[in-house]
Amino acid sequence: MSNPADRTTGEGTTTSTRTVVQKLRDTPRASVLVIGGGINGVGTFRDLALQGIDVALVERGDYCQGASGASSHMIHGGIRYLENGEFRLVRESVIERNALLRIAPHYVKPLQTTIPIYTTFSGILSAPMRFLTHRQGKQVERGAVLIKAGLTMYDFFSRDGGNVPRHSFVGRKKALAAMPELRKDIKYAATYYDASVHNPERLTLDVLRDGQVANPAARAANYVSAIGTGEEGIVLRDELTGETFPFQADVVVNATGAWTDSTNAALGAETLFMGGTKGSHIVLDNPRLLAACNGTEIFFEHVDGRIVLIYPMGDRVLVGTTDIDVDVQEQAVCTDEEIAYFFELIGHVFPDIPVSRDDIVYSFSGVRPLPRHDDTQPGFVSRDYRIEKREEKRGGRSVTTLSLVGGKWTTFRALSEHLTDDTLTALGATRRTSTAGVAIGGGKDFPTDEASRRAWIAAAVRPGADEARVEVLLTRYGTRAKDVLEYLAESPDSMFNSTQELSTRELAYMVEHEQVGHLIDVLIRRTSLAFRGLVSEELLAELAETLAPLLGWTAAESAAEIKLAEKVLAEAHRVQVKSLTV
Repeated sequence: MSNPADRTTGEGTTTSTRTVVQKLRDTPRASVLVIGGGINGVGTFRDLALQGIDVALVERGDYCQGASGASSHMIHGGIRYLENGEFRLVRESVIERNALLRIAPHYVKPLQTTIPIYTTFSGILSAPMRFLTHRQGKQVERGAVLIKAGLTMYDFFSRDGGNVPRHSFVGRKKALAAMPELRKDIKYAATYYDASVHNPERLTLDVLRDGQVANPAARAANYVSAIGTGEEGIVLRDELTGETFPFQADVVVNATGAWTDSTNAALGAETLFMGGTKGSHIVLDNPRLLAACNGTEIFFEHVDGRIVLIYPMGDRVLVGTTDIDVDVQEQAVCTDEEIAYFFELIGHVFPDIPVSRDDIVYSFSGVRPLPRHDDTQPGFVSRDYRIEKREEKRGGRSVTTLSLVGGKWTTFRALSEHLTDDTLTALGATRRTSTAGVAIGGGKDFPTDEASRRAWIAAAVRPGADEARVEVLLTRYGTRAKDVLEYLAESPDSMFNSTQELSTRELAYMVEHEQVGHLIDVLIRRTSLAFRGLVSEELLAELAETLAPLLGWTAAESAAEIKLAEKVLAEAHRVQVKSLTV
């Protein structure tokens, strides 16, 4: 069926899902095919597009649906990686963290982090053994001396291009003055800065959009999977229609994360590169816990040796994470045992603050794309990455496959640059521009202080979009909100009854420009409504009613989309949708 949303955008790109899939079918060849639409695959797509390379990307689900969207929402250097001896990774990570604060300020924000410390000298002897053996051994709490040494080294790695303050230490009295709800036996509190990304899904979409704008010939499609290979090339399947078609490329970039081995198997190569672990999180609506954090992330070592975190995100509190070996073929979900663990660790730091399952508004789990680690404990498995190269003959042609093993959110730009350089080498091409220092999407000219933010919002106000509405759009899109506001003004628009954060016209913008395939995409990856526990039966009904003519859904298909959204929220995120009137 034809899709009313399929038309060319003002920037010369067509980005609705159906149109891009049709482009893949009409021209079933590219110099490079990137498989995987997480941040690393999308980052590589953007970099290749900027080099003028004919590149295509396919993602079997929605963009940022896997581990990229289930992260701890941190952009960090990885202070704990120092104990693993991963100095190169820490240095690269802090440089990339500092860069993202500058080039993506609409989504990446400074994050003040506090470590509560209860001993002075503990851990001095055990830390070297952990460094040498990569085994936890007998659990010994890290004391002030060891943490001070680690933070001093962390500051040293952060010195190049640093734009965050150095660490500081305070004693018990000042620590409790700042956060009175902390355990009373605290001896010190160490404070340092990293960064957070409150909208990893939208940052991924922004990176993708930059690639599409830079090179209109570049094609990226979600809900398209690579299921096999044959004489005519790789077999792709449209997951929304079930149709299959062949596609050829000279270089294949396998950026499917924890599923890298499965993707290689589908392409006819048996590999044993991956050994991912599950990380779960919960999101709490608990005003007392939110106030107790005092605007800072609480980052500490729990009694079992796991590094865990509690930190405020808007009016919610994110708590995580676990590190559990898992079968990637099974859906990763936050279990009852993990929830009990999270409540225990909250009690470890804030013993007088009650928390209950009624406070949970959302939960999520992802599988980290870690390398195969056999008997190495999950916490000591390297978070660094490597690229595995394979050459083969396929359909009488030479094809190079580059498989990404590992990688973390913070270093996606540098990692994508490395993958792109290896791809260019395979193609016999050369790099013509760098992504270093290049603003990402709506981060260009983004107002970074309150005064400039208020001025930007006031200047953008227009009929049908008051300051409150403009502020929502600025938060969601960065300075690309100007394009959205222009789009909204082109036709009649009306706000939803169930939320003041969406309108009918904005939903049309998302369909046309951001490849919405299912209703659930809007709730989890185009907005933060699900993350904040703001999904209701009324919202689902309004979304389905608005999306139906945009995506050509029948009444039965709209009803099925509502059921699918309820199923995903219940099974993957432990959210039971209720009516606003209840």
